[in-house]
Amino acid sequence: MIEADIETQIGAIHGSAHKLVLEFAGAGSMALFWLHAVPGSSRTVLEATDRYAATSMADLLGAPPGQAVSEPTAAAMAAAAYRRARRLAEPGVACLGVGCTAALVTDRARRGEDRVWLAVRDEQSIATYGLVLARGQRDRLGEEAVVSRLLIHAIAEASGCAAPLALGLLPGEQVASARAPLPDPIGMLLAGAARTVGVAPGGALVADAAPPGALLSGSFNPLHAGHERLAQAAGAALGIPITFELPILNADKAPLSYAEIERRLAQFRWRYPVVLSRAALFVEKAGLYPGCVFVVGYDTAERLVEPRYYGGEAARDAALARIRAQGCRFLVAGRLEDGTFRTLRDIAVPPGARDLFAELPEAAFRVDLSSTAIRQAQAS
Repeated sequence: MIEADIETQIGAIHGSAHKLVLEFAGAGSMALFWLHAVPGSSRTVLEATDRYAATSMADLLGAPPGQAVSEPTAAAMAAAAYRRARRLAEPGVACLGVGCTAALVTDRARRGEDRVWLAVRDEQSIATYGLVLARGQRDRLGEEAVVSRLLIHAIAEASGCAAPLALGLLPGEQVASARAPLPDPIGMLLAGAARTVGVAPGGALVADAAPPGALLSGSFNPLHAGHERLAQAAGAALGIPITFELPILNADKAPLSYAEIERRLAQFRWRYPVVLSRAALFVEKAGLYPGCVFVVGYDTAERLVEPRYYGGEAARDAALARIRAQGCRFLVAGRLEDGTFRTLRDIAVPPGARDLFAELPEAAFRVDLSSTAIRQAQAS
């Protein structure tokens, strides 16, 4: 039997049109039961995971947390849950990521307080809630009920439908809550509110970060050894590290979805830095990354100087002039085509643009792989 105030509040949550992913450790299972016990949970809950093993928590966060039951850990759990919700939900749906980490009454000796930290992440902000429970005043089920009520209250607040909900606090117990702006960089990029998003190997996201010195741009569907070895060879030739660039817009295809962006970024996690952008064309990239060296393959370089992609020679020359004005240039790697290894020397570069292009010698890099061939092999 669910108490009336809980049932009413969860009914409002189910009617709020928010989708959520819940990550919890140590407490929160009762809240999940309540959410499912009130009709309409399929409109709200996308996924819920109980992270009891330390290895499971490390898998979620990318590394073991410094302190399991803490505000930073709850916030990191909520951020990971929010990204997961954006992957699972339909485009345009309001999503919430919920993180709950707690240390409650146990059957083993444990130092420290009985406590909980919750966090709820949406597209624009993160809210955190902390509570220390009076030790020895409740059994395990009693503490779980308090935590779960607080969890339902936090979800309701984030859903914009919070109503008075008694938490069952004892004298001296007090919830510490805070809300801070925390825009979602990928969401901003998709909406056109950010021009680029830098993604660190550990997964940290920064909107409109400082431009890198050299970029290897591609769809990376999938990332393969050819891309990696090209980045290594180009970095050695230039004497600077190479950052991978993944444009979310393509002149010939539909924009990448949030889920597809996350899927492709997962290939780089803990390995390489990436920058996301809305720039499909190199003349646009030059405006975003002044002074940048663009590492490209033979086929891309060939298209760069082909007049028909611009509507004529005059438009092509103007675009290349804008790239030069931004201080950008190209490092061109060879590619096997129709049984012949093609290089920069096989491309009819306009005389006025030859200074923009330099060759990465075959001795420095040659990998006869293609993403298209790999996808075809995977499909078969």
